[in-house]
Amino acid sequence: MHNMAPVTHVAGRDRTLRLAFVSAVVSLVAAFAAVGSTIPLFNIYRAEEGFTNADISITVVAYSVATLTTLLVLGRLSNHLGRRPISIAGLVLLLLGCVLLLNVHGIGILIAGRLLMGLGAGLASSSITSYVVDAAPARPAWLASVASSQTIMLGLAVGAVASGALVQFGPWPRELIFLVVIALLLASLTLTVVSPETVTRMPGAWRSLQPRVYVPARARSLLPVAAAVFLATWAAGTFYQAFVPALVAEQLHTSSPLIVGLVFAAYMASSVLGAPLGGRFTPAAAQRIGMIAFLAGMIGLIAALATGTLALFITATIVAGASQGVAISAAIRGLLHGSTLADRAPIFSVIYLLSYSGATIPALIAGQLSSTFSLPQIALGYGALALVATLFTVIAARNPRTGPTGIARLGA
Repeated sequence: MHNMAPVTHVAGRDRTLRLAFVSAVVSLVAAFAAVGSTIPLFNIYRAEEGFTNADISITVVAYSVATLTTLLVLGRLSNHLGRRPISIAGLVLLLLGCVLLLNVHGIGILIAGRLLMGLGAGLASSSITSYVVDAAPARPAWLASVASSQTIMLGLAVGAVASGALVQFGPWPRELIFLVVIALLLASLTLTVVSPETVTRMPGAWRSLQPRVYVPARARSLLPVAAAVFLATWAAGTFYQAFVPALVAEQLHTSSPLIVGLVFAAYMASSVLGAPLGGRFTPAAAQRIGMIAFLAGMIGLIAALATGTLALFITATIVAGASQGVAISAAIRGLLHGSTLADRAPIFSVIYLLSYSGATIPALIAGQLSSTFSLPQIALGYGALALVATLFTVIAARNPRTGPTGIARLGA
């Protein structure tokens, strides 16, 4: 009888952590479904509002800049105020962005809506992903890194496909998807409110707002290769987000919003399927394998655009997506190795600072060049970035070191 209380306590804690894990995963899917929901609408906005490729690129950059700023300033706040309140704030900002996008009739409204989404996604990227890792079961060992990295890809895919289907077949093609996402965000807010907190509040919240980037000392040697992986793969994701709607229409000769959503989802959803495969290898080996396959997919994508072959385009997209899942999850697994609760929000802030930098800078350059170069030529630039990142990863990838956790500041 004396042994029953501790067992019951542990079982109860496991149940509450399962609730937190489910809540965090659902919230992360909802957050990035909101982000992905606008992509199939870009061609509608082009046709009905006269937006250009450069206009769409600016909205992508606005989203990424808002996310980067949020990560830099607020990325560590959940360590002090708790995962739940910061997660709730992120979901509310995303909800407000969806409300604003219910009535897009000018590029300013689209940019403002995407800015709000960027702020919400920045909070979600640091707080909800940390919440996922905090509450993830210990087995399988790869679950925390895969769930925290690939739930974002799943959310983007779900948002894009649902949006494409509702735009093409549903009533109110420009509004219905946002009403659906608003309902999903409200459900996620409810789940988060009733879920347990995983960190203890501590002082220093105001000091945490000072922009500062740091990672555990043991992960410092892994950061250059991880940065190459994040920059190249997220740049490709932004290429799909900003330019694939136009590519599908102009190069592959279809204007179906559902096809646009499915093409984007083929890149993101296959990432989710590929990620667990990386758990069979060491982080260094998985990053090498993933980036070599990613480069092959990008080469296939460029060849498909040159020949106008839809089947090759879809196949290359799936290969690139699945292989990026292997590489990204392996990079995150290495960076999280031996991390503590207090380490996780700063680590994810660094991860997504690098990722959104990879999304923002090439998209800004490509947007400026879109009036001079064709989209297939712009794709060559993304292929060159993938080549450089792959060569660096093959040469420099390393496995995490074991030893006491320490903090190394990378900048201030």
